[in-house]
Amino acid sequence: MTKEGITARIASSASDIGEADWNACANPQGLGDPHPFTRYEFFAACEESGSATTRTGWKPAHLVVENDGRVIALLPTYLKNHSQGEYVFDSPWADALERSGGDYYPKLQASVPFTPVTGNRLLVAAGTSVAAGREALLATGATAVQQLRASSLHITFLTEDEWKAAGECGYLLRNDQQFHWLNRGYQNFEQFLSELSSSKRKNLRKERAAVRDAGVEFDWLTGSDLTERHWDTFFEFYMDTGGRKWGRPYLTRDFFSRIGATMAEQVVLILARRSGRTIAGALNFAGGGTLFGRNWGCTEFVPFLHFETCYYQAIDFAIARGLAKVEAGAQGAHKLLRGYMPTPTYSAHYIAHEGLRRAVNDYLRREREAVAEHIEELAERGPFKKANAPEDDD
Repeated sequence: MTKEGITARIASSASDIGEADWNACANPQGLGDPHPFTRYEFFAACEESGSATTRTGWKPAHLVVENDGRVIALLPTYLKNHSQGEYVFDSPWADALERSGGDYYPKLQASVPFTPVTGNRLLVAAGTSVAAGREALLATGATAVQQLRASSLHITFLTEDEWKAAGECGYLLRNDQQFHWLNRGYQNFEQFLSELSSSKRKNLRKERAAVRDAGVEFDWLTGSDLTERHWDTFFEFYMDTGGRKWGRPYLTRDFFSRIGATMAEQVVLILARRSGRTIAGALNFAGGGTLFGRNWGCTEFVPFLHFETCYYQAIDFAIARGLAKVEAGAQGAHKLLRGYMPTPTYSAHYIAHEGLRRAVNDYLRREREAVAEHIEELAERGPFKKANAPEDDD
């Protein structure tokens, strides 16, 4: 793609772009607390640790727009031969195309590997029109599909503004939902509980008390407090949970060392210990006023330990640090009863095959309506007191 000095290319790795140019697009305002999952450091850790590589089916193919050699826009993208580790499910689309004699793979996937977290995907550097940069990236994406002989480009967990921009450029639009906890200026966990209905409040207190009575205590580790010993311990938890749930965990041990070395100030590792032994842990990242829950694992069973480590300790941390929100990851309707409310997520899809594009477009139109209705229904079933409801007792 070449237009009035503007060129586009495909970079074969994050390092091919470089930390300075990447982060100039990912964090154009120069914030001291940027979104952790748009940073160069996170992508480089995924790729250089062997977690997101051609061998694992994540071949880096980052789309870069330049003006006279200066990077002005970036879309982190991977060429993939499967649909694993994405959390936006398109397997029925792949089956449909392959049944009709086409090839769905390879496809282009614009996302943060193994990370279902909303954030900017169409990254535009300061000094460049955001609208023009996004339009250039979306046009480059469509061209890259043709040049790489891919079936499609999928931009997942992008922001609502980016989603709308993609729709204006002809991309197909999809919705889903996650559960997020919002900090309404709480001073402590008890103040949060006071906004729940009596039955839900009692349930949360019961769950927290069960963990406390089991003799479990917690440590919050971040920044220079994190050591390789902590990563060894957490990796054991991660491998145990990943092996039982998914069969093959995505992240290598080296990945954790790399994020500990390059972005430890945004890592929040919550470890649970009992009788002098660390028995569970939850990996979180903080940035932009949000705590993002990512991975969890344990080596001992304690009733409600997962809820306490991943959800309640995260709320405690967010309140203590004045964070506005906790995003606890994909799926999990059980989060609703614990104060995490349904929130829409967004993805945009460019499909080259006309027949598949038409069929998917029809499907997505119905799916968007169903998702919106489902979010409304879930919100009605939330644990918070209803307006004008009588006061209830504990």
